[in-house]
Amino acid sequence: MSNNKDSFNISDLEASLPAAAAALSPGDRAGLVNALKNKLQTLAGQHSDVMETLTPKVRRRVEVLREIQSQHDELEAKFFEERAALEAKYQKLYEPLYTTRYQIVNGVVEVEGVPTEAPMDQGEDRAAEEKGVPNFWLTAMKTNEVLAEEISERDEGALKYLKDIKWCRLEDPKGFKLEFFFAPNPYFKNTVLTKTYHMIDDDEPILEKAIGTEIEWYPGKSLTQKLLKKKPRKGSKNTKPITKTENCESFFNFFNPPQVPEDDDDIDEETAEELQNQMEQDYDIGSTIRDKIIPHAVSWFTGEAVQGDEFEDIDEDDDDEIDEDDEDEDNEDDDEDDDDDDDEEEEEGKSKKKSSTGPKKSGRAQIGEGQQGERPPECKQQ
Repeated sequence: MSNNKDSFNISDLEASLPAAAAALSPGDRAGLVNALKNKLQTLAGQHSDVMETLTPKVRRRVEVLREIQSQHDELEAKFFEERAALEAKYQKLYEPLYTTRYQIVNGVVEVEGVPTEAPMDQGEDRAAEEKGVPNFWLTAMKTNEVLAEEISERDEGALKYLKDIKWCRLEDPKGFKLEFFFAPNPYFKNTVLTKTYHMIDDDEPILEKAIGTEIEWYPGKSLTQKLLKKKPRKGSKNTKPITKTENCESFFNFFNPPQVPEDDDDIDEETAEELQNQMEQDYDIGSTIRDKIIPHAVSWFTGEAVQGDEFEDIDEDDDDEIDEDDEDEDNEDDDEDDDDDDDEEEEEGKSKKKSSTGPKKSGRAQIGEGQQGERPPECKQQ
């Protein structure tokens, strides 16, 4: 085997960093990479020790297996390259569909079969409100569990002006960008809000940093801050109320992502862990919008996508339940074998054994029935 396979490359180490650790400044990341490099060199020495303990025949077999692994890695690299090209191809094919969706949602075009006159019990104002599909993106986002937790009641007024969401892949640096298009509204001046994710490795979710648009709020309309007024103390010379602003939860905090301080001395362990969690959550929101909301918006608007997500979770639970059922059946078979042995014993011994094993079998049957009753019809092929 070549010694090159045991050498270490900093770029390879960077590409294998977890998302939270990779979201550091270049200097911090380089320090982490060097630490990992030293650790891996130590581990490589341990692995070589393992090879030395093998017999010549086994060692040769392992060497061939490592060569096979190298061939696999080369194929995997080609797979990632071809997958990126295929995604780019179909992204272009999706664009006309997204354009038509935008036109229908925002009332730019009308679909066939829609009545041209409003019913008698509805006025002209009602008909005007129903131009296109009102609150399309707000409803779709609120239906998703991840995004629903981020959208406050105050946010809904501004998100009703959301006209479209798009995303595009970035090549230099690697990553992707989300674009949120808004109609003129009383909350902020921006017509487009963007969120950009820079990735160290485009094939794996290894986040380097995130950048958001600075929102130009109209006076007193900021949804990420609230104004607090406090009455002056009695007897105070200042009779005017004391006002101060305080940050508050809002979906629009998404455009002000957490940033890692340049000086790592300013971060203690607890703060660093909290920052990592914030960045992971931020990426989760962005990838949910990119991978679920944008391509399947109407399914989230109608709620159909929720049912699909629930079935995916239940399928995973069913696999665990099936394993438990198999264990229960094995235990029951063992108990039955014990009962057969008991038949050869005296009558008094048999009665004692039956009285002790009976309730156990009953208990297992109840668990099995409960699990079977909770299972939905199989839908993995849908």
